[in-house]
Amino acid sequence: MKIIVSNLFKQFKEIIFGFSTKIGPDSVPPFFFNLSLTVGDDPEKVKQNREYFFNRLGLSTSQIAFQRQVHSDIIKFVEKPGLLGESDALITRYYGIGLAISAADCTPIFIYDKENKIIAGVHSGWKGTQKRILKKVLSNLSFHFKSKPKNLYVFLGPSISQENYEVGKDVALLFDQKYLLFKDGRIYLDVPLANFDMLLTHGIPPENIEMSRLCTFKEKVLLHSYRRDGNNSGRMFGVIALKEK
Repeated sequence: MKIIVSNLFKQFKEIIFGFSTKIGPDSVPPFFFNLSLTVGDDPEKVKQNREYFFNRLGLSTSQIAFQRQVHSDIIKFVEKPGLLGESDALITRYYGIGLAISAADCTPIFIYDKENKIIAGVHSGWKGTQKRILKKVLSNLSFHFKSKPKNLYVFLGPSISQENYEVGKDVALLFDQKYLLFKDGRIYLDVPLANFDMLLTHGIPPENIEMSRLCTFKEKVLLHSYRRDGNNSGRMFGVIALKEK
């Protein structure tokens, strides 16, 4: 199977990280290698896919913390694996727990505090970005764990690029002009850049940030995209974990 890794996180031997793709065992249409139980795929096949992916990372399903993503700004502190209910960001200081972020266009963001050994995963589509969920996660890290910006390392995973993300005027009005492209009477929104700027505003050094250049919409063979495939789109998982000592 094909797993996307972060070059930034490779320097930290205590970190487990991987981002799944459409490519895996028995990857047949319409859902291909799908990790979501909510898109209409065969539940048993999804469970097998999950276990296969987690095993490739050195983890098992029983070690993963899942959330039901609802495009909110709800943040949960994770003390044990399992299904944690509705939220769009997870934070933990516990070793051996993988934080799973589901994606198929929205921006998935993964954070590591190398000093305090804290990890976080964030799901930020336009709604989460407008609600500044990433900024709130960073504020929580600062308040609860005294995380310093210079010690934070961040990977922004594959998401839909601005050129493929058309939005209506109602959505465009919620964002600064910097993140909008007006072309041929249409409006396009740059969600990854808005999140990238939140990291810079928080004081995180640019060299501590890695942004994937892969567009979920354009990478038809490699990545799932809800905007492109609609109800036939599967979901990918990004998982970050602290290795058990």
